[in-house]
Amino acid sequence: MTDQNFLELIEPTPKIESKKCKVIALLLAFFLTYSPLLIGVIIWYLYDYFFAGASLLITYLVVGIIRSQLRNDVIPINQREFHYTDKAIATWVVAKQLCSQPKDEA
Repeated sequence: MTDQNFLELIEPTPKIESKKCKVIALLLAFFLTYSPLLIGVIIWYLYDYFFAGASLLITYLVVGIIRSQLRNDVIPINQREFHYTDKAIATWVVAKQLCSQPKDEA
């Protein structure tokens, strides 16, 4: 069998079992999705629509950088070319970094 016939298996998005970890993943996904909009609305209410538009663009860029950094930290290298939603990225982060249990070596 040659190397050309070899298909790499894709690791599925991990399942989170505990309720605490599910809440953390939901909050992280909410932050990644809605924080630019929330910050833009707050700035618009406090100051002006011009500042709100500028802050919306800046926070969208900052959250995009945070999102890509989180994605590159936890998703395996051979799967980085695929598109992941904010919820999937949050699930990977929580499952791999925050709620990972070491496997017992027996």
